[in-house]
Amino acid sequence: MRQLRYSPAVGSSHGVEVMDFAALRRMDTHRRRELPQRPDFHVLAVVASGTGSHEADFHAYGLAEGSVVWIRPGMVHRWSDVEACDGPLVLFRPGSLTGFSAAEAGAPACWQLDRPRLSLALVAADHLGREHDAAASLPGPGSAALLSHLLAALILRVLPDSPAQPDAAPVGDRSTDVFRAYRAAVEEHFAEWHRVTDYARALGYDVRTLTRATRAATGTGAKTFLDQRVLLEAKRLLAHTDLPVTACARRLGFGDAGNFTTFFRRQAGTPPAAWRTAYGTATGRA
Repeated sequence: MRQLRYSPAVGSSHGVEVMDFAALRRMDTHRRRELPQRPDFHVLAVVASGTGSHEADFHAYGLAEGSVVWIRPGMVHRWSDVEACDGPLVLFRPGSLTGFSAAEAGAPACWQLDRPRLSLALVAADHLGREHDAAASLPGPGSAALLSHLLAALILRVLPDSPAQPDAAPVGDRSTDVFRAYRAAVEEHFAEWHRVTDYARALGYDVRTLTRATRAATGTGAKTFLDQRVLLEAKRLLAHTDLPVTACARRLGFGDAGNFTTFFRRQAGTPPAAWRTAYGTATGRA
């Protein structure tokens, strides 16, 4: 699995870079895009025309006109087939999207826009691309802020509609900030802390507050959210590395392989070794 670090092109020094599928193909003549890769930055792509396919964290997606792909830092993905796809790709660092709501947490890796929304999304992407080019050729003190605001506008334009959760908080409710803090803490400590009480203590909230905020943002409780994050990382390690199960367990903060196996079996419905074998068979890995 290839680890991709954010390395901006010349002139793209503001943490946001705009390119397209054609540029991706020109830059990647050896087609390494078709192998699993794990970026430490965001990739947001909008398919303006053509068809293809993409995989992200063990899910395969067909691409067509109006498809939106959002790869978050740490996701393992590959561009299975984008030879016929055209449209913008936006690469950006996590810090480039400040002040955003928790809505992005519920967005999948791939979804579909109808034609009217696609047209507006392409206008927003074009505006971002023009400002990106202007910032590269003639940077000014407001360049970074402009790019950040236009990036947020593009994401708001393409985010999929999702049914409101029964416990969803109104806009501006503090539970949004609570969830964002919890999500950031989980991302930082999931391999060390496996109990919600650890996060509640560190963040200064009680467990019920974290649970309500997480349920309002994602539809699941705080413990389920945490367990699913640990499980996802376990699947990534089993599928994309040759680490023994015992080493995977240690990396994820389990005291022994038996506890890890019990956790994995309960969450995934199969032991880790069996899951690795099944996945390897499906993808050609032994």
